[in-house]
Amino acid sequence: MHFKTIFKSLKNKSMLRRVLIILGIIVAYRLLAQIPVPMGDASTFKEAVSNLLEKSDFSNFLNLISGGGLASFSIILVGLSPYITGSIVIQLLTKAIPSLEELSNDGETGRRKINQWTRMLTIPLAIVQSIAYIFILYQSTISANVATEFTPTFNDWALSVTAMTAGSVILMWMGELITEQGIGNGISTLIFASIVSQLPTTMASLGAALFDTNQGTLSMFGWFELPVNPTVFWIIFGFAIAMLVVIYFLVKLNEAQRVITINYAKRVHGNSSYGGIKSILPIKLIAAGVIPVIFATAFLSLPALVGQVITTVNPGNEFGATLTTVFSAPSANNFSTLYPDGITGQWFVYPTVYFILVFAFTYFYTSIIFNTKEIADNLQKQGGFIEGVRPGIKTAEYLGKVVNRLDLFGALALGLIAMLPFATDYVFILTTGAPLGLSISGTGLLIVVTVALENLRSVDSRALMITYDDFGNELED
Repeated sequence: MHFKTIFKSLKNKSMLRRVLIILGIIVAYRLLAQIPVPMGDASTFKEAVSNLLEKSDFSNFLNLISGGGLASFSIILVGLSPYITGSIVIQLLTKAIPSLEELSNDGETGRRKINQWTRMLTIPLAIVQSIAYIFILYQSTISANVATEFTPTFNDWALSVTAMTAGSVILMWMGELITEQGIGNGISTLIFASIVSQLPTTMASLGAALFDTNQGTLSMFGWFELPVNPTVFWIIFGFAIAMLVVIYFLVKLNEAQRVITINYAKRVHGNSSYGGIKSILPIKLIAAGVIPVIFATAFLSLPALVGQVITTVNPGNEFGATLTTVFSAPSANNFSTLYPDGITGQWFVYPTVYFILVFAFTYFYTSIIFNTKEIADNLQKQGGFIEGVRPGIKTAEYLGKVVNRLDLFGALALGLIAMLPFATDYVFILTTGAPLGLSISGTGLLIVVTVALENLRSVDSRALMITYDDFGNELED
């Protein structure tokens, strides 16, 4: 990364404007997270939400990616989940229906149409999820015997669902605005901001536990006493070391790439000759970035949501209880409730399905963003070729083989990294009898590191372009 170039590019008005727009969007996003849903007494529903967060690890993840929107019962409670689900559905249909695949390859016009259909599908999905969330929360207040005299009318339901749907659509619009600024993927950036916004609360909780000396203080080799809880101190120290190691490998995997040399044929036009040069085509090991993890989590959230709706309507329904149990990530919050008999075969269902989805979505999303046929055609039009490979179809086949090999290792690496928290929980269950509860923090760390690297790379590329233009202008002057 060229950090000096990045700081120098901030002197450029265009670059500074782009950065300020993105920061302004993130600030507006955080303000939206504080606007409550217009449904009766907000404090009553917040109490129901807190009870739900204690029982459901799935709800904790929704609260994480919505930037606390669930805990505060805000209008962005639904978040970006409908847009992500809509994107998955449209992209699957694009691969399944030849006419849609042809439209997606029809340049910018085709992509705009597909994006428009994704937006249109987002609205009904947001409406359905808004109704489901409000219904679950309202029924939770009743089942928990929370004191409330509020009975929602049809107008209350309509107003609340409209507000939550509008919040989801606004987030979708904000994400697209960030993407248009050319500094990273907007949807990933908003999820990144959501996770980072929870860090102050997490740090405050850790700090309170660290400086709670009711169980004693930490002795430093008998020389002096530190006013910290010794158990919490060593847990935090171990977490910090493990986090640094994981971040190191994440950075290495994210930056790994295969470089293919491209030769350009020499052409003679009159007295001038063109071409005869070499270039490179870098192919990232994990070209899909963090999108497979986000897609897999969003995809797995739907059965858990359906299960919660069914059990809310009919508390004794075994099918709803099974859906909720199977598709809830095993963690310290729900382990004793969902698995009273200890680890069983059912405990491995969620991690296994999660790994398969991450693996599959890595291949799927890479095939969308890295079109080997299109790249081969462009190289042929520009007179470029790979040494030892014929232009055209053979080049596309060669690139396809290279990408598939990289995807195999990249998908396995991404899936194994996503499995690390579950493996840690398994080890702690065998040794201490209880999981450590890193499932959510591990997923969040994976998203934060990957999105930060992608956005930093986008900023670096734009900074290089801007400073190059400024340098050219200086030469002309």
